[in-house]
Amino acid sequence: MYKIKIISSTVRPGRKGPAIAKWIAENAKNHGAFEVELLDLGEINLPLMNEAVHPIMRQYEHDHTKQWSAKIGEADAFIFVTAEYDYSYPASLKNALEYLVHEWAYKPAGIVSYSAGPFAGVRAVMSLKADLLSLRTVSLSEMVNIPLADQFLNEDGKFIPEEKFNTLSKTMLDQLLRWTKGMKAIKEDK
Repeated sequence: MYKIKIISSTVRPGRKGPAIAKWIAENAKNHGAFEVELLDLGEINLPLMNEAVHPIMRQYEHDHTKQWSAKIGEADAFIFVTAEYDYSYPASLKNALEYLVHEWAYKPAGIVSYSAGPFAGVRAVMSLKADLLSLRTVSLSEMVNIPLADQFLNEDGKFIPEEKFNTLSKTMLDQLLRWTKGMKAIKEDK
């Protein structure tokens, strides 16, 4: 089985991301090809980048960076669950990405985006895809975009998707499996 890390990117109070991340994590587990771990940036609570040496050197000084490096380094693939904040993705995710360089490389990523409005987080996706490319992370064209996300949360805060979101997630996970196999070969070809 391939190791997939699902990264929930929002950190502010009242966030919807963890509920959506739990849903996609359950779908990934049910897919059967992945060993799934959910990483919630709200719980991990990385400080603003505070390493003295550029991450390309891998000379990490702080324990939080070493732990983050180990978690990301062991992954074969990612799914980023992101809200849209001011036409982009949350600063907490940007910060988490910038802590590392090598650990992200040659791995595929699916994206689940959402917003309170009708655009489903697609503007955040465009920014995130550009930044992932610079880290040599391949973001898939197959993704899940959820508009008006509040309407899919029940009174307990659980995400209750329309069937089309489950269909889109299966397509994304199937493609993520294909890309994970291929990128693993590329990563091992030094």
